[in-house]
Amino acid sequence: MTERLYYSDCYLREFDARVTETADDGLRVYLDRTGFYPTSGGQPFDLGTLGGVPVTEIIDEEDRIAHVLAAPLIGETVHGAIDWDRRYDLMQQHTGQHLLSAVLEELFGFKTVSVHMGTGANTVDIATSSVTEAQLATAEERCFEIIGQTRPTAITFEDAAAGLRKESTRSGTLRIVSIEGVDRSACGGTHVRSTSEIGLVLTGKSEKIRGITRIEFVCGNRALRRARADNQLLVSIARTLSLPAEQAPERILALTEQNKTLEKERLRLATEQARREGAELYWKTVPDANGLRRVIERGTIDEGVRNKAQAFTANEQAVFLAISDDPPSLLLAASQDSGVHAGNVLKAALTEAGGRGGGNATLAQGSVPDAAALEKVVALLEQRT
Repeated sequence: MTERLYYSDCYLREFDARVTETADDGLRVYLDRTGFYPTSGGQPFDLGTLGGVPVTEIIDEEDRIAHVLAAPLIGETVHGAIDWDRRYDLMQQHTGQHLLSAVLEELFGFKTVSVHMGTGANTVDIATSSVTEAQLATAEERCFEIIGQTRPTAITFEDAAAGLRKESTRSGTLRIVSIEGVDRSACGGTHVRSTSEIGLVLTGKSEKIRGITRIEFVCGNRALRRARADNQLLVSIARTLSLPAEQAPERILALTEQNKTLEKERLRLATEQARREGAELYWKTVPDANGLRRVIERGTIDEGVRNKAQAFTANEQAVFLAISDDPPSLLLAASQDSGVHAGNVLKAALTEAGGRGGGNATLAQGSVPDAAALEKVVALLEQRT
């Protein structure tokens, strides 16, 4: 059994221990005691060094903890050093999550369902189908109030723990993390000594997921960096728009709507142009002995090409084949009186060449795996149209 030093001292940065077992050619190490926190309860594992060797992962195996290393250890006793910046950041996040969860339940009755903490944004899932921006703002302000009160955070071990925010499924002695007058939770994670060390709780976007709501949040130094980055982004946008920062969102919304209108007009004009080009191309194309006008074009197959092909084949006795080399694909259009069923003809040719696709009598499209298959389909279509 591994003695978990972080249970009683979350601020322990270094420790000495004895190697009790190794596995995986010495890359998996077990100790009699450790200060390294394993992934558990939504909190990521610690990093650092053991005997000077980088630790890459810490795994909870119930009674003992596995330390996965970048190289084998030398010696039976080792000195462990925790990556303190990472550990303290996670302590701020985890304690901040306890505070946020307690406040959401206190203010709105929203119970926490699950939690995930990462190196970017953290998330807390709450038992409600929706949450408003106003509610999140109120929760942030309440968290800030409690943080300013420097309420102590205590760790106790209790056999009959009462008054927990969420009842524990474990029996026996429980490790209880308490924020004075705010929260009591059964938790094995690492935490700061008082709410003042949380610094700040900053929420982000929220989204509905399977009947619950997931809220992003960050705390402490990470929240400060996020707020600074957001402010710098807003200032940069405002500078680009030559506007005061507070006017930037409204201006961006107006520009977005203007862009949508212009894009619709561009598409309308592009469609008209493609259709005009298709009609003009039809009259420029010399019919064969049977009166059928055929066109083959190579290039990108896009909406403009489709419109052009359809305009070409809107006339009598017409077949239009578009070929794209990258990605290898084809479009076949045919007039109703051409004697060519575009969907059937193209699908048959694609199948022979290992491709996929199809369509209706007048318009079909498909793709093939490579250039050789593309040329095979082209040859087949030239024979069958």
